[in-house]
Amino acid sequence: MWAHEESIETTAAPGQIWKLFSDVTGWKKWNAGIVEIELHGPFASGTKFTMQIPKGEKITSTLMDVKEYVSFSDKMTINGTNIVVEHNIIPWNSGHNLIRYRAVANGPEAEELGPRVISDFRTVLIALKDLAESQTL
Repeated sequence: MWAHEESIETTAAPGQIWKLFSDVTGWKKWNAGIVEIELHGPFASGTKFTMQIPKGEKITSTLMDVKEYVSFSDKMTINGTNIVVEHNIIPWNSGHNLIRYRAVANGPEAEELGPRVISDFRTVLIALKDLAESQTL
């Protein structure tokens, strides 16, 4: 098993963050690691989405544990290795919130794939925070 997590504090309200999380086709606005993305149904547990990354690979993931304004996870399987990425909105100090990403990889290529999946977490979190703080509900 391999795991990693990162978080960033924000003044954005949970609704502002959730608006960006649930707009899957808009993820490209704050995640440069996405070339194209398509959601195959509602933003709900069990719905799949297909994402193309810059190197041309297409990855299919499944939304899991979608809890409005709180969290969601997505799960992908690559070469027999399961990777789950958790996205959380956590109440924090003085009315601020934390946006936390956590990735867990299990399988034969966990040690190789895990670091590739999280390589842009910091950049993505900063861009998400900036966009969420600039938007109104």
